[in-house]
Amino acid sequence: MRIVLVGPPGAGKGTQAHVLAKTLSIPHISTGDLFRANISQGTPLGLEAKAYMDAGRLVPDEVTIGMAKDRMLQPDAENGFLLDGFPRNLGQAKALDEILAEQGIVLDGVLDLEVPEDEVVKRIAGRRLCRNDGSHVFHVVYNPPKVDDVCDECGGELYQRSDDTEEAVRVRLEEYHSKTEPIIGYYADQGLLVTISALGKVGEVTERAIGALEQKKTA
Repeated sequence: MRIVLVGPPGAGKGTQAHVLAKTLSIPHISTGDLFRANISQGTPLGLEAKAYMDAGRLVPDEVTIGMAKDRMLQPDAENGFLLDGFPRNLGQAKALDEILAEQGIVLDGVLDLEVPEDEVVKRIAGRRLCRNDGSHVFHVVYNPPKVDDVCDECGGELYQRSDDTEEAVRVRLEEYHSKTEPIIGYYADQGLLVTISALGKVGEVTERAIGALEQKKTA
């Protein structure tokens, strides 16, 4: 299957992308991984992206599109892929259409993870990370540490990222609504959109997603 995953920050896209890709036996292609891989490998696109990032400037769409295209053409993506964080705007969505058309392939579906805005703020603003190990993640409501501000795993100090405050989350949501949300209508017009609730346990959301995607594929 060839799937695009969309949804607001805090919808659980990263978690669902990892589980869905493993379940469907397709590679998970995320924008963050693309940037890290290209920069660490010193590819021409990676060097170009790094130059923009080092200068504090946004990486142009064409660089991101180039990275995504290269990754989608790798042998392990021949039978499908799950795109997470790409496309991020209408320009990238149209570029993706062109890439797929060149290869004679089509998307099977675009999965939209729907979460109420207040829940997004609650999820992100309550998140706490360990200073010793960023993979140790807690939540003041959903997964609180046994001792306030202390990591259960290693005893490190827990902290809130500067972009996880309620004010910062609201800004990120505004950006999502203005730049990314329009692709939802774009894919709905193509009959590709599948919207599911991202509320509930991880496994419940995954089952919901797979069911919706299978139904879309056989429709």
